[in-house]
Amino acid sequence: MDINIGIEFRDYTLLKNFKYDDERVSTVTSREQQKTENSIEKCFDRYQQLKFLDPKIAKFHREEHQRFLESMLHRLPGNYECLDSSRPWCIYWILQAGHVLNFTFAPQTLEAVVQFLTKCRHPEGGFAGGPDQYPHLAPTYAAVNSLAMIGTPSAYRAINRDSLERFLLKVREPDGAFRMHVDGEIDIRGAYCAVSVAKLTNMPEQTLKRLFDKTGDWIATCQTYEGGFSGTPDLEAHGGYTFCGIAALALLNEGYKCDQQQLLKWTLQRQMSYEGGFQGRTNKLVDGCYSFWVGATIPITQAIISNQNNHKLVKTLFDVGALQEYILLCCQKPNGGLIDKPGKPQDLYHTCYTLTGVAIAQHAESTLHPSVLGDPINELLPTHPLFNVPPQAVVQTTHYYEQLNQLYAANIKGNNISSETVSDNEDKEETEAMNVETNPSSVSSDNS
Repeated sequence: MDINIGIEFRDYTLLKNFKYDDERVSTVTSREQQKTENSIEKCFDRYQQLKFLDPKIAKFHREEHQRFLESMLHRLPGNYECLDSSRPWCIYWILQAGHVLNFTFAPQTLEAVVQFLTKCRHPEGGFAGGPDQYPHLAPTYAAVNSLAMIGTPSAYRAINRDSLERFLLKVREPDGAFRMHVDGEIDIRGAYCAVSVAKLTNMPEQTLKRLFDKTGDWIATCQTYEGGFSGTPDLEAHGGYTFCGIAALALLNEGYKCDQQQLLKWTLQRQMSYEGGFQGRTNKLVDGCYSFWVGATIPITQAIISNQNNHKLVKTLFDVGALQEYILLCCQKPNGGLIDKPGKPQDLYHTCYTLTGVAIAQHAESTLHPSVLGDPINELLPTHPLFNVPPQAVVQTTHYYEQLNQLYAANIKGNNISSETVSDNEDKEETEAMNVETNPSSVSSDNS
């Protein structure tokens, strides 16, 4: 029987001792920190006053969050017009937040999503932020993740792996770095997005070697003296970039190329003593989204260290209860959606990454015995820490493309042609995918 490991809320009387002390030197930074702590203290005080009257105050508002996500998937409000070039991101944030809440969207809705993302696929490879826009690595990552989560034959067919590979080669630099789009900026997000989509679609080993030769070395140059990773070499360490760096290295099996101990130290220092949540950079404010960006980096780094030392990961090193407490009490909107910090409006980005951060905190040590704050009903479904999609979606997607790899290998061997000749045919993968769908017995049933 699965057993939830219950975690109690902190003692708020003792917690006040951890509030920020400016040592009588007031600065803009210290005043903002104190202002934030005061707003969070009101949330903690409210919980103490109402916990005996309203048991819902310490629970996830699942129905409200589900209604928020459902409405946003069908129609975005006008204030999302600024994200016109990020519509695959909006879809991904909605689907992934819905997953950890164990919310299922209607099949016809998901099929409409597949059709829309197909329109976002660029003829030259990769996905754009919307129909008739330029291909970009960021929406490519979001679109591939979304289609993997949907996991239907039509969703897999929407990913053309041949053209995706050509797009990745176009944005690759000789030193192993990646541009976000053709002639675009170079930063560590590009490397992670490229590695993630290539690994999730299970590109053949020879393709991975060609795409990511020197990439791990370039990523390692982005690690700063603090221990975190910056967007490009010689810039400031940042929580989001740090996740991209270590997750990409882990996917490439090259985690040894960075200073793991210094990385672990830096990420652990990002958890705020009073608030319980994470900040993204040194001397910055708490932000709910770093629940995932930093929260996932810690167990990933611990796992790399443990594997190198042939040890089993026993206990995650950050305070998983304090993080859940911050999200539960300070980041939920009564009408649905989650936020950065008290006083901010809800949005899809923070709804996704606050919830997935909690999922990481609950399941970092064990999916069978999750560490859940308060009522066991607060348990969320786990997420894969490297891809941030459901673990089942990773298994099913990689297995689907392993079947295609076997078909390709069989074609090459049977016809005595080169792999380059096979990959030159842009439509071949969709044809083979449809054959797999209609005649699954034609391929091996071995798991990838």
